[in-house]
Amino acid sequence: MPRFDFEPDVLRSYRPDVTEPADFDAFWTTTLEESRALVQPPTLTRVDTALSLVEVDDLEFSGFGGDRVRAWVLRPAGVPGPLPVVVEYLGYGGGRGLPHERLTWSSAGYVHVIMDTRGQGSAWGSGGDTADPHGSTPAVPGFMTKGITDPSDYYYRRVFTDAALLVEAVRRLPGVDPARVSVTGGSQGGGITIAVAGLIGGLVGALPEVPFLCHFERAVGLTDAMPYGEIVRYLSVHRDLVRQTFTTLSYFDGVNFAKRATAPALFSVGLIDPICPPSTVYAARNHWGSGPAAADIVEYAFNEHEGGGAYQWQHQAAWLADRLAG
Repeated sequence: MPRFDFEPDVLRSYRPDVTEPADFDAFWTTTLEESRALVQPPTLTRVDTALSLVEVDDLEFSGFGGDRVRAWVLRPAGVPGPLPVVVEYLGYGGGRGLPHERLTWSSAGYVHVIMDTRGQGSAWGSGGDTADPHGSTPAVPGFMTKGITDPSDYYYRRVFTDAALLVEAVRRLPGVDPARVSVTGGSQGGGITIAVAGLIGGLVGALPEVPFLCHFERAVGLTDAMPYGEIVRYLSVHRDLVRQTFTTLSYFDGVNFAKRATAPALFSVGLIDPICPPSTVYAARNHWGSGPAAADIVEYAFNEHEGGGAYQWQHQAAWLADRLAG
């Protein structure tokens, strides 16, 4: 696919004005406080697997509205804690799958926590185990338009709350170091990573890969690829809801969370990515914390949405080890 977005030298300084609601902070403070009031203690159940070098637990924790959400917890067997933690969020449509599918972080000496994304897990991979018990107004098939007429009802309000409360639950688990927690994920998982970094303090690092859910107004106008294409299809029918749709999305825009992030970050971007256009990734990166110097980024000039793949994990592992050693 040919390059379709800005040239690299423009991208590296691209810092657009993105709509931010006046009550953005109040909205998220209230959202988290309401769900924290319903939190029950997390539970860990040991899972028998064929793995001899990695211990696996099935974690249940309280997410949005007190709903119970599932996650895998993988840790190197027989290694005394407290250990650093990497919390991972998943790409669009996937579930937590089977624990032996993701062994890199636990093999590198980390406790690795993989969150099941509510209502997802049936589009690719090995499935998910967490339902979304909340309803929706009329929506295009998928998740991007579920409840989009009101920020309080929007699907990602529940997902981002789950993800933030998972970090708080993980910090209470035995054998982990609560001061050494990092968050990561690719595509949708990258967007969730950015949201958590803007909502939760004290993280060692954030590692969003080719992140989705950033700079919605540009993304929806620049690409017709799914999942952003779900919003295009929705607005092609609901012509009178354009303003309300983008008002809702502004409460969930990764750029607005990036401004509030306090942890250092390592991004990745594919410069010919048609699903998460590079300018939308750079919009979040260049607004990160105190500015672009607070967030490193690895560019893959000839890659699409696959980004760096296994190459990027090598960058992440070295980058995170440096942060933990500092």
